[in-house]
Parts: sequence; C-alpha cells; structure tokens
Amino acid sequence: MTVWTNKMEREVVLTKRDCEARLVPVGTEIMIPKNSFVTITQALGGTFSVAVNGNLARIDEKDADALGKVIEVEHFDVMDDGSVNEDHVWSALRKCYDPEIPVNIVELGLIYGVELTQNNEGKHIVQVKMTLTAPACGMGPSIIADVERSVTRVPGVDGIDVDLVFDPPWNNDMLSDEAKLELGLL
Repeated sequence: MTVWTNKMEREVVLTKRDCEARLVPVGTEIMIPKNSFVTITQALGGTFSVAVNGNLARIDEKDADALGKVIEVEHFDVMDDGSVNEDHVWSALRKCYDPEIPVNIVELGLIYGVELTQNNEGKHIVQVKMTLTAPACGMGPSIIADVERSVTRVPGVDGIDVDLVFDPPWNNDMLSDEAKLELGLL
C-alpha cells in the first residue's frame, strides 16, 4: 500500500474492491466495480478525484484502500487546558478541497468565518460559516462532510455546526493570491 499525501500527479490504478464514488459536479452516487481501471487526477486532502468511464468522480478517504492507497491523517497537539486551538481548526479546513479545483476551500474563499464556542455542558463547538462556488453545486454535501470530518479530528472539538450561506455570493475576487497563482489567474 502507498501512503498518499497531497499530490497532483495522474496515476492509473486498478480498483481492489467495489468502491463508492460521487459523480462530479452533480454529486450522484455511483459504484465503481472491483478491477476497474481509474485515473487518479487529483489526490488532495484525503480525497481522490478519478476519471472513470469518461466521467469525473470523487472517492472519499474511507475508500482509499480500494485504490491501493493509505491516507496520512494530520495529528494536532492537545491543548493543556482541553480547549480548542483555532489555528488547528484553520489547518484542518485547509485539508478540504473542491474535487474539481486543486486549491483548498480556505484559499478558494469558501470559508467566511470560524467561531469557537462552549455550550451549557462545557462542550467545545466549532461554528463554520461557509459557502460554495455555486448554490446548485452537487458536491456541496461532500464538501460539508469533509469539513465536518476534518474539524472533528482537532483535539478538544466536541461538535461542529456548519452554516451554509450564499450571501454574499462567492466570486473569483474571494480567491486568495495563493489560489489565483495556483490557478494561473495571477
């Protein structure tokens, strides 16, 4: 098995088992059968974008083994007082990617804000206000699930509340300079 880190090289692999995926950009669930040839086009943040049968599909990290891959999960230091380190939350968000764009969702400008709160029971809740590149983005549920999975791995986080908003609407001006450079817009 290969330990897979953030990569942008194309690689053709044969699936080792049946594998769930979502068609990009519509988000329709499909099953890629065992022994299918797929081309990994993007492997960022623990997810894989693959070309299969003329379509682009996204495979979640839980199915990395179907591609013969192992995901390296980032580990964060635990805060002495049990609180949540906001820098760790932002780092976790930078591990989330749109399956069509090789830039993380923070640099894409999809994260409008992060707030750390504590509820009446003393539980640490992270509130994330975010948007999508388009309101009808079929991959929205997958991107939100990535945010939830990544942020809940941060030590001290007991829960996450994602507020998906479309005001203000996302546009290219929200891209960071790093994202613009990566996408050839600078």
